[in-house]
Amino acid sequence: MQKTILIVEDEKPIREMVVFALGRAGYDLVEAGDVVEAYEQISRKMPDLVLLDWMLPGASGIEFARRLKRDELTSDVPIVMLTARGEEEDKVSGLEAGADDYVTKPFSPRELMARIKAVLRRTAPDTESPVLDVAGLKLDQESYRVTAADEAIDIGPTEFRLLAFLMGHPDRVFSRAQLLDRVWGQNAYVEERTVDVHILRLRKVLAPSGYDALIQTVRGVGYRLSAK
Repeated sequence: MQKTILIVEDEKPIREMVVFALGRAGYDLVEAGDVVEAYEQISRKMPDLVLLDWMLPGASGIEFARRLKRDELTSDVPIVMLTARGEEEDKVSGLEAGADDYVTKPFSPRELMARIKAVLRRTAPDTESPVLDVAGLKLDQESYRVTAADEAIDIGPTEFRLLAFLMGHPDRVFSRAQLLDRVWGQNAYVEERTVDVHILRLRKVLAPSGYDALIQTVRGVGYRLSAK
């Protein structure tokens, strides 16, 4: 699946160079010149990684990184800091703010690509196995089967995709808009309440086995799947 990277960099030449390099590598790229614009982009689509400049107009990249890590919706999104500050103390400050890696300017596109790939590998959920298992609820992505305590569950195609996505990202909260984007796709013209309808259907098919309790509503935010 194509990964989305949000590039938050106020220097346009650097941003354009990064966009060119990462675009050739097949990433879906979103740009922002400051923190306000970055929040707007995140509200439209949750990125898989944020490439974040330290020095930004209005608010620093360090402060923005701290905000992202404090917010339940964005706390799991990996961050790669991009900055001219190369002192050890500065690197420590960036990592303590929540950055997963640190690239010092000037940098080569090859180094940046390698760092991004390494961070995405480290932080990606373990979904390589076709079988997802959460507390005994199993979903086989190859045979298209869902079982609870080895008993088959009859489930529709949309509910299957929704369950597979949530099981692949356990304990993480997703808004209705994010679920529409990730499960239905960016170009799907459906209302957000559609998510509520399918969550209800999903809970209904899981109810006889008691696994409907895994699908949790987070008031004012969205939904998550958790065994906790």
